[in-house]
Amino acid sequence: MKAVIPAAGFGTRFLPLTKAQPKEMLPVVNKPTIQWVVEEAVDAGIKDIAIITGKHKQAIENHFKPIEKLEIALEKAGKLDELKEIRQINNLANIEFIIQEEQKGLGHAILCAEEFVENSPFAVLLGDTICTGNPNCTKGLVNMFKERQTSVFSVEKIKAEETIRYGVISGQEVEKDVMLVDDLVEKPSINEAPSLLGIQGRYVFTPELFEHQKNVVKGAGGELQLTDAMRSLAKKGKMFSWTFSGKRYDIGTMRDWFQSHLELSFNSDYSQILKEVIGKL
Repeated sequence: MKAVIPAAGFGTRFLPLTKAQPKEMLPVVNKPTIQWVVEEAVDAGIKDIAIITGKHKQAIENHFKPIEKLEIALEKAGKLDELKEIRQINNLANIEFIIQEEQKGLGHAILCAEEFVENSPFAVLLGDTICTGNPNCTKGLVNMFKERQTSVFSVEKIKAEETIRYGVISGQEVEKDVMLVDDLVEKPSINEAPSLLGIQGRYVFTPELFEHQKNVVKGAGGELQLTDAMRSLAKKGKMFSWTFSGKRYDIGTMRDWFQSHLELSFNSDYSQILKEVIGKL
């Protein structure tokens, strides 16, 4: 299985911080957001990954590619631990970078990866969203796909006032935390929302998704929405949602960015430093 990580947007929710800095490169603890996402895919057993970027996001590609001058400088300075760490980043996965020439929406970004995916199932992980849990979200979906052999994706319980930020689903529960999906609506008002289950940003699709995505017309926000293609796919065959019990951080809001720093730092090698800093406030 391959993975696709859309990361081409302008990050307008986080301006001016993201005017020149891709939001996917914003640091969380000691590494950029998108490295957390790539590591999630790798932990799920996926090594072939396409990152969909824009021409304004060269920093993402630079992060995962070797920088010879840096490696030579670290070796000469005897900083072997740092050298080992960046070489591990270089070899995390087989990463291909695909440029989305125009930002036409998430659905269009997925279409950019059709040739890369070929005729096989594939995972999609949003590049500005960190999910933590055991198993990790993508691994859970991969296991669920192996069992059901049809498209699956993760959802979370949301508040009524949050429906306008999510794709929202409805369907029939077939077992605990698993629903056979019959409808999806992109960013509905609370009066139009079919449930309070919002799409998280982790998916495993059959390649049939591409044919449905090609038939989508511009929807919410004047963009080609992935949710609309998923809705069409659900009408034609079975599609399941899984309510993920782990934690999701949307690194596009100041609240989640701060929260991710704090919570993930407490569970890292930097926990003592964080406690010392907080203790001085």
